[in-house]
Amino acid sequence: MSINAATDHAPQGLALAEIIELKWLLGGEGVRVHVERLQTDADYARECLARAEASPRETTRRTAQRLRQRLGLA
Repeated sequence: MSINAATDHAPQGLALAEIIELKWLLGGEGVRVHVERLQTDADYARECLARAEASPRETTRRTAQRLRQRLGLA
């Protein structure tokens, strides 16, 4: 299932910027994120967001919550 359509209410570039931010934040915690897969695979996106929302870092949790809204996975 593609989740790109879920970003219609927000510029796709903004969602991509937040995905890249999440990738770097999680990377700092030893979690790898595949950007293209996160954009096209809703189950993978939910898994990544759940991991980020369980982070001990507030910045990572907030980024995941914003991205979940943008991608329509709330």
